[in-house]
Amino acid sequence: MAAPEYRGSTSLIFPVRPGVIVKRPAEVWKESSAYTRLTQKIANNFLVERKILEALGAHPRIVKYHGWQDKPESLRGLLLSKASHGNLQRYLEANHDIPLSIRQRWCRQAVESIAYIHHHGVIHSDLRPNNFLVHATTPTSLDLWLCDFGGSTCEKLGVDGKQLPDPGFFDPNAEWVSTTATDIFSVGSVLYSIVSGHWPHRDLGPFKLEEDYRSYNERVEEHFRNREYPDVDGLFGGTIILGCWTNEYSSADDVLRALDQEIKTQECGS
Repeated sequence: MAAPEYRGSTSLIFPVRPGVIVKRPAEVWKESSAYTRLTQKIANNFLVERKILEALGAHPRIVKYHGWQDKPESLRGLLLSKASHGNLQRYLEANHDIPLSIRQRWCRQAVESIAYIHHHGVIHSDLRPNNFLVHATTPTSLDLWLCDFGGSTCEKLGVDGKQLPDPGFFDPNAEWVSTTATDIFSVGSVLYSIVSGHWPHRDLGPFKLEEDYRSYNERVEEHFRNREYPDVDGLFGGTIILGCWTNEYSSADDVLRALDQEIKTQECGS
């Protein structure tokens, strides 16, 4: 079997045919003391993602689901459309000169995707740039797809991925449960990352060492716990980003309306 295109903590990505990949469960080392717990967790993540993708159906801001593949056994998993430019995090790290017009469109598309899933009763609960994909819908248009629903929750479907966002995308003053407010806070950090090119309270570029990542998590969590937010003056959507962090919006629809007004105001002023 060919090497995976991507290896995550719970999944492996393999090409199936042009434009389509299979996301299959990662195998846990059988001698691990956590084998049973991790195997059950991964199985639940895949069950959650499958049910949610089936319920969400087709939408231009959601990664396209092509069904579940049972055979061959080695490539059993979720069939998904392949994004032409990988995930948003890697794209932002590799491209520092993205035009503001594209960043604005991505901000709107990110919020549009969250508003859509919330209308279906789905809380993503793990929003960050890694979980948005960048795809060339046309040769001149790069667009976003929301992906990775393994940690999501949906009461209507009876599924719970038992996930909360990473530090920098989670409000440490909130309860440790997934709600729409969980996603809205995360949206503020996603929008900040799109517009600034980096995560809140962080500089440009990827983490070089694991210790850098752990140090960042501790630092940003302390800042957010103390309600110390990055300076958003002069940033597109700055007041909206801050509003997401300070619980000024009760729904993703409210964020989307504010964003549309900001875009309209900028267009009228240009």
